[in-house]
Amino acid sequence: MHRKILFTLIFLFSTFTFPVDNSLRDKIAGILSKVPSSTACGVLVYNPMTKDTIFQLNKFKPLIPASNTKLFTTGIAISELGGDFLLSVKIFTDDNDVNDGIINGNLYIKGFGNALFTSEDLSRMIAEIKKLGIRRITGEVIGDDTYFDAAYSRDDWIDEEVQTVRLPPVSALVLNRNSAITQVTKKKKTVTVSSRISNPPLQIAEIVKNRLNSEGITVSGGANKGITPANAKLLASSSVTLRNYIAAVNKHSDNYLAECLFKTLGAEVSGYQGNAFYATQAELTFLTENSIYSKGTSLVDGSGLSRYDQVTTAAIAGLLETLYFDSKNFDDFYKSLSIAGRDGTLRNRMGNTKADNNMHGKTGTLNGVSSVSGYVKNLKGEDIIVSIIFDYTKGGNWQYHEVQDAIIELVANSH
Repeated sequence: MHRKILFTLIFLFSTFTFPVDNSLRDKIAGILSKVPSSTACGVLVYNPMTKDTIFQLNKFKPLIPASNTKLFTTGIAISELGGDFLLSVKIFTDDNDVNDGIINGNLYIKGFGNALFTSEDLSRMIAEIKKLGIRRITGEVIGDDTYFDAAYSRDDWIDEEVQTVRLPPVSALVLNRNSAITQVTKKKKTVTVSSRISNPPLQIAEIVKNRLNSEGITVSGGANKGITPANAKLLASSSVTLRNYIAAVNKHSDNYLAECLFKTLGAEVSGYQGNAFYATQAELTFLTENSIYSKGTSLVDGSGLSRYDQVTTAAIAGLLETLYFDSKNFDDFYKSLSIAGRDGTLRNRMGNTKADNNMHGKTGTLNGVSSVSGYVKNLKGEDIIVSIIFDYTKGGNWQYHEVQDAIIELVANSH
């Protein structure tokens, strides 16, 4: 048992009152005593209904949250925008009369943060245009991603995170996650190669133009990028609800979708444009307006890839508590989380325990970082908020998973 951990725990227990039985508190402390003294950790177990702090250790200590950052991205987005909010891709024209089957002008494809948009979705939109009887476009096909800024990548997100794969361009207009699949023949063998779309509005406009031509709609002009006129006529749309989008983010901890949602939040709350600055301001404002502890909190991205993200377990628990009492949006948020022993990043954890099919949470992993936060019911059926972050230099991630799981299982077995 490590003296530093013991001293810290003894100090905490002498200065804080825990309105729960000592056995649960002592058992959690016993589990944490196995953590190396060099590990920075924050733990908070809290009952939102009774306002009781069941256990806490360093709850105000800023730590690297890894993908627990996505709780802020998705939770604040669903609270601010609502589950019915649509992330879309839309096709417009500057010709207000298309009844003659000819677009005398340009066709615009504009993205509004729908990073789930695929080739199949594009095919359905082109089919809608064909149903309108359109046979020819005299102008250009123009890609518009100005709903977000043009900062498609930020290497500072992943400074020193050598295991992280660089994300495709984060843009408002996305097709197939802004990745292109091509077949290449090497030494008489055909292999599949995936490459990133480097200029989303231009390259997607080119793809749309080619697809239109192949479907019998002649495009006389070229492909370009630009801005859709404010009075343009809507021809087709493809959308996903925010409730379905955040499930795709949280269940499998999708970094790319999270970064696109981060900018969508910035665009909608600012009323101007989606960028990292407006997104961060939207999140910090939400924390302040909802009296969520925010000292030491720094949110620089939407996914948690950056080590410049700093969060306390007090802030995470405060966020989860605020969402818990949001009767309009909580169900959508709760369903978006991974379920222990069942799906997402928790599918292989806590199986055959009281936490199995009970703990709904979000995991986080970077080199030397392991986090998990969410909701678990105790034996009385009470929802308990748990937030655990470890920033470590010794041991492996699986060891910290074991500690986290043991604490959550204890809470699930408590009264």
